[in-house]
This record gives sequence, structure tokens and C-alpha cells, in this order.
Amino acid sequence: MSQVKKLSTGKVWCFAVGQFGWSVLAALISSWLVNYYQPDLATQQAGQPIFIPQGLAVFGILTILGAITAFGRIFDAITDPVIASLSDRCKSKDGRRIPFMRAAAVPFALACILTFWSPVNGESWVNAGFLFLMLMLFYLFMTMYCTPYNALIPELGSNQQTRMAISTSISFTYIAGMAMAYLAPVIWGALQGAGMDRVTAIRATFTGMSLIGMVCMFVPVFTIREKDYVVAAPSESTALKSLGATFRNRDFRVFVASDIAYFLGITMFQTALPFFVTSLLKLDEGMSTVYFVLMTALSVLFYVPVNKLTPRFGKKKLILFAFVVFTISFVYTAFFGSALPIPPAVQGYILCAVAAPAMAIFGILPQAVVADIAECDAIETGENRSGMFYAARTFAFKLGQSIAMLLVTAFATIGQETGAGYRITAVAAAVVCVLGGALFMVYNEKRVYGKIMKG
Repeated sequence: MSQVKKLSTGKVWCFAVGQFGWSVLAALISSWLVNYYQPDLATQQAGQPIFIPQGLAVFGILTILGAITAFGRIFDAITDPVIASLSDRCKSKDGRRIPFMRAAAVPFALACILTFWSPVNGESWVNAGFLFLMLMLFYLFMTMYCTPYNALIPELGSNQQTRMAISTSISFTYIAGMAMAYLAPVIWGALQGAGMDRVTAIRATFTGMSLIGMVCMFVPVFTIREKDYVVAAPSESTALKSLGATFRNRDFRVFVASDIAYFLGITMFQTALPFFVTSLLKLDEGMSTVYFVLMTALSVLFYVPVNKLTPRFGKKKLILFAFVVFTISFVYTAFFGSALPIPPAVQGYILCAVAAPAMAIFGILPQAVVADIAECDAIETGENRSGMFYAARTFAFKLGQSIAMLLVTAFATIGQETGAGYRITAVAAAVVCVLGGALFMVYNEKRVYGKIMKG
């Protein structure tokens, strides 16, 4: 076997910059798509026009936007294992992962930009069809970049120390990318103040952020020579065979089920956060930026404690603790507004302080858990299918987002004047977090660790 280099701290951060890039694009969609295409009354009064039909589309439950995201996921579900298998089987001289990341970066960013550039200036089914197409392309190229990118985590992290360093750095850049996306109202507000209309200001903001994300996605592509750090024989399994073998791993099935619940809950919360601010707290939409950036900054303070506590308590106990914290946070959010004897702005600040440690834990540890499971499976089966493991997690991420979009857009139609739908959203997010924690309790961390130590 060829001697491989150890990943330096500098290379770890070069790798993490790629995470910043794709998280900016993902956050623009998860945080602002509903706000842009299904605005609440306060946002409409601020000048946001309607671009797609707003009525309920299917059985009086799904909105048009909800239906678009749901059908887009059907296509998305097919691409995840296909891209993972192609990456696992790739025999390129540049490695199994980097070629896919290099090819995906530009169309990924372009699809994100065009998602917000409706061809018709007004409410139209043409815009709905265009949005559907752009979202399908967005998630296709997201898979092409993210699945190979995530598969590099256990491959570049040859030991627990390096793996935790990678997980911590990409967690930091992930939430930094999300924080950047949440700066959008500040930027488009400044552009409006300079005389630009609201829609043009939003589009210019999202275009600029997407281009920054694209540049960052190229950093690991051009600074890390994959074959210097990874020696892995291409898998010979077909996509279906590899997918089946991946889901035969019981610990992974437990993790993915819990992960879907986590992504469902957190995406519901993040998608509805601008509405919590404008509809429940009755504050300016720019305060959503303040709250998210503050929550992000506070979560960073917990990175060192999380890294120090993980060897002592294990990943499982800390993740279960984070589920509890998020559940409490979401229930608290359901009472935002006059129901609490606290000034509205202060209510938001309290949420930031309470939720921050859970953000840090979920930002760092789940990626490391997947890496552990993938390494354990490779020891047991003799076949490295990291790509397929991360494809399944990427699918969990997108499935959770998809269901969240369906629920948030449907709940938003309930009691728009009172904000009742957004309170229901917060309670629903809390319920799925309880479910996610209950599922993760079944994860056998001791068995996985034991196998890695022996292997």
C-alpha cells in the first residue's frame, strides 16, 4: 500500500472552506425560499410581490410551493445513491471525490441563483414550472458536490483526532455559511436604501452570495490532492447493491432515522424563523439576521467544550442532550409574542442563548458519527463505501428539508393574521426532535467504537 500524507491543519481548513461554500447555497434555499415565494402579510406589506400561485394544490393540504418541493425530492431521491455509487466506483487519476466536486461547483451555484430569477414579472404558472426545474437542478448538483465531499471526511481523517478536527472545522464553516445567508436582509435592505427595488435587491444579494459560495467550493478542489491523502480501491458494487449493503448496517439505519427527524425539526425552525420574528414578535425582518448571527456566534463558544467533553461522555450522550435542548427551545418559540411577559426583542435573545449549545453539538458530532459507522463497516465488510454512507445522510438532510417545506408552507396558511400557523410549526418541530432523540437512544456506540479500536 502506498504511503499517504497526514492532513495538516492548513489542509483541514482548506477542506472546510468548501463546506462554507455549499452551506451558503443550501441556507439561501432553506431559509429564504418560502419567505420569497410564499410571503406572509408583513413581508407582502414590505413590498414582496407574489410570483407563483398561492392556493392549496393537493387535497387542500399542500400549497403550490410545497408541492413543487415535494415532487422535486422524488427526482432527488433517485440521484443520491446514483452519484454515491459513481463516486465510490470512480477510477479517475485525481481520485474518487475531487472530480465530482470540481464538475458540480459552477452549475450548483448557477441553479441557486436562477431559483430566484422568475421569468415572468408577476404571479404565473410559468414561474412555478421554472422554479420546479431550478430546484431539481439545484439538488442534483448539490448531491454531486456534497456526497463526494462528505465521503472524504473518514478518508482524510485517518484517526479519531484528525476526524474530530475535520468535523469541528467544517461545523464552524457550515454555520458561518448559514450566518452569511442570514445577512441577506441587511444587504438587500442597504441596496433598497440606495434606490434599488426590493426584488432586484434580493436577487443581487443572492447572486453575490452564490458566487462567493462557488469560489469557496473550489478551494478544496485546487488545494488538496486527494491521492496524496487517500488510498482506497474503487468499489465494484452497483448502486443498488451498495445501497442495500449500506442499509443492512443496523447502527446506520438507526442514525439515519434519527437524522431525518433532526433535519426536519431544525429546517422547520430555520425556515419559519423570519416569520417568528415578523409575525409573532412583530419586529423588523432584519432582526432575524441579528438573532441567527448571535446564535451562531454563541454556538462557537461551545466548540471547545464539545470537543473536550466528547472523549469523556461519548458522542451519543451529547447528541441526546442537544435533542432535549432543541425541544425546549422550539416549545419556548411557540409562545413568542404577547403570551410571554418579556419584551419581544428580549424573547429572541433568550432563544439564541438557550439554543446555542445544541447548535454546536449538532454541528460537530453527527458527521463524526457517520465517519465512525463508515469505518466500522469497512472493517467488517472489507469494502470502503463511504460515498454511499454520506449519500444516505445527504438524502436524510434533503428529505428532512423537503418534509419541513411541506409542513411549513401548509401551516403558514393557518390563521395568517394571528400567526397561529407559525406557533404550530414550532410545536411540530419540538415533537419531531423528541422522536429523533428517542430513535438515537437505540444507536450502539459501544459496538462501533469497539470494532474501530480492534480494527
